[in-house]
Amino acid sequence: MYLQTKRLSLVPLSVRHYATTFQYATDPENTQLMCFMPCDDGEEVMAYLEKCEIQWQKELPDYLDAAILLDDRHIGAVSIELLDEHTTGELGWIIQKAYWGNGYTAEAAACFMQYMTERFGIRRYIAHADSGNAASVRVMEKLGMQYKSTTSGRRNRHSDEERKEVLYELYVD
Repeated sequence: MYLQTKRLSLVPLSVRHYATTFQYATDPENTQLMCFMPCDDGEEVMAYLEKCEIQWQKELPDYLDAAILLDDRHIGAVSIELLDEHTTGELGWIIQKAYWGNGYTAEAAACFMQYMTERFGIRRYIAHADSGNAASVRVMEKLGMQYKSTTSGRRNRHSDEERKEVLYELYVD
């Protein structure tokens, strides 16, 4: 897979992206509002990237992660987990903080959603975010997603604080 937008390229996330994935995935500031990050160490990062490579080899994967490249520099990733017998895609994303605020996440996510719709026929997309993550909420809204609910009980990794989580949803034709 190789996808191109106006400014970005998307390729399968793999172990070749280890150094840059390690940078953003272990950075507490970059990941403070995420459930499954920051990663604890390089071994955890490498194990995840190896799992990503395996998923790309499957005819019907459980999830796919795409590396986001800007001028061939890896700046983040967008993922889609396949749910509900592969009829729903749950979006996720992360961008190195040096690239925040440029619209890259929404651009990459829209492109990846189109690919997943064409490849797997996904017609419903959902995304969750910490209710305090205004940037992710903006991404969901830019993608045309609609607010569905706010729930409590979210715990971000390495935090005992109970937070709220928002859910957004989009149906595509």
